[in-house]
Amino acid sequence: MQAVIMAGGYGTRLRPLTNVIPKPMVPIIDQPLIEYIVQHLKKYDFDDIIITLGYRPQDIISYLGDGSRYGVKIRYNVENTPLGTAGSVKAVSDMLNKTFLVISGDSFTNINLYDVAKFHGSHPKGITMVVKELEDVKGFGVVKFDEEGDISSFVEKPEKSNGKFVNTGMYMIEKKLLQNIPNGKFDFSRDFFPFVLDEMKAYVMKEYWSDIGTLSSYYLTNNEVALNPDVFGITINA
Repeated sequence: MQAVIMAGGYGTRLRPLTNVIPKPMVPIIDQPLIEYIVQHLKKYDFDDIIITLGYRPQDIISYLGDGSRYGVKIRYNVENTPLGTAGSVKAVSDMLNKTFLVISGDSFTNINLYDVAKFHGSHPKGITMVVKELEDVKGFGVVKFDEEGDISSFVEKPEKSNGKFVNTGMYMIEKKLLQNIPNGKFDFSRDFFPFVLDEMKAYVMKEYWSDIGTLSSYYLTNNEVALNPDVFGITINA
């Protein structure tokens, strides 16, 4: 199966860490976040991986290489100018098969991706958005949907919301939907999803998920892993 890792952001909210490394290379305990993502994808048979890059691309390319040491194939697309989330995926459409997974390069999770793929295959819509219930939705895209998972509303980072489910930045997408994305800079959350709600289903994940977007979330995630390494398949040497 195929996956696209969106890893082109500048990670400005993680400075000073990202002054010298791109955000996906920040360490979770003792390994880069993006290495964990690649290993997690491999665990669930996503072994054809495309990584979209922008800021300090060579740091990631040099570290991961062609993916052979992880048992996967990795290809890269380096953006000369930022294309946004949807634009970056559209730019690699020639590399994509019919159905693929998209995951943000700042997502740390132990989600069962077999379950996500099975759910996506159970309905006729073109996009499955993985959502997570949070007590505090501030700073996230807020999703509302019915008992069948049909999404009725998606608002990116609203000032106020009575919603409780957020977009995790993980999607299963049918390639045919990419034809609705223009070339150039375009964003999933702001420019695309609000206009294709009739093509979207929500999958509610129960596992751990953290958006490594701020210093506080980054340190909280490392603390969670340090306390529960087995949950994430990580070995901590004493």
